[in-house]
Amino acid sequence: MSAVARERRTALLATLTLLAMTACWGSTFYLIHDLLDRVPAVDFLAVRFAIASLAMLLVAPRAIGRLDPQVRKHALVLGCLYGLAQILQTVGLAHTAASVSGFVTGMYVVLTPLFAAAILRTRIGGLTWAAVGLAIGGLAVLTLQGLSIGYGEGLTLIAAALYALHIVGLGAWSAPADAIGMSILQCLVISAICFVAAVPEGITLPDRTSDWLSVVYMALFAGAAALLGQTWAQAHLAPTRSAIIMSMEPVFAAFFAVLLGGESVTARMLFGGAMVLAAMLTVELVPRRRIEGEVTHLAV
Repeated sequence: MSAVARERRTALLATLTLLAMTACWGSTFYLIHDLLDRVPAVDFLAVRFAIASLAMLLVAPRAIGRLDPQVRKHALVLGCLYGLAQILQTVGLAHTAASVSGFVTGMYVVLTPLFAAAILRTRIGGLTWAAVGLAIGGLAVLTLQGLSIGYGEGLTLIAAALYALHIVGLGAWSAPADAIGMSILQCLVISAICFVAAVPEGITLPDRTSDWLSVVYMALFAGAAALLGQTWAQAHLAPTRSAIIMSMEPVFAAFFAVLLGGESVTARMLFGGAMVLAAMLTVELVPRRRIEGEVTHLAV
């Protein structure tokens, strides 16, 4: 098999990995909505990422020790970005509608190429910007019932910017050989940040078996496995391409809301979901030319 063929196969596998991870995230919306009626959001995040960290450490206890010191520093930075984004998104959700929060969070699709251009000196082509616009339009159709700018929306927009920086950072710093160690260290940092946010009010634990099963599922699959998959996949994909693929999350959330939550299929779901899917297919299936100056990794 030629080097080009291997590269294409690896890129396809990375895309499928991101899609599987995004589907897993989408499957948690229904579970989280039910769980947060009984467990505070920050407490849930702290417990979820603590379980995820413990599971990853049990599987690969020496992975962090094998990381280069510079890679550890990068993982610490990425964990801080993701952990703070989780907290801000959660606090912002308490002050805005869930539909608006979903749309504003999805603004990382726009912010990622902007940050990639500014930080990595990546040159973004017109076709990619068209796909970004299509994805944002699809998110608006899928989620918005109305939009006003206030405290909650402001916090959520900051969270979206942090998510975008996390995506850009992973695209620049992650390498396949370091994926496990970087994922574990990121998860530990996220857990620590969430615990710091939760401790002042006391940590409330789930008191139902069904709630613990939900937390464990979200810790192992939507937490540990998803973070590992994202870290590995972004070692092979440009940040903007990754962001557009991950914009499928609300599409999967709508799918599982219909499948598990008993919601009805609406024209908005179908049209908005089709727009986001079209955006993803645009960057995946339309032939791309290598643009001079395009960068997917930054050696710092």
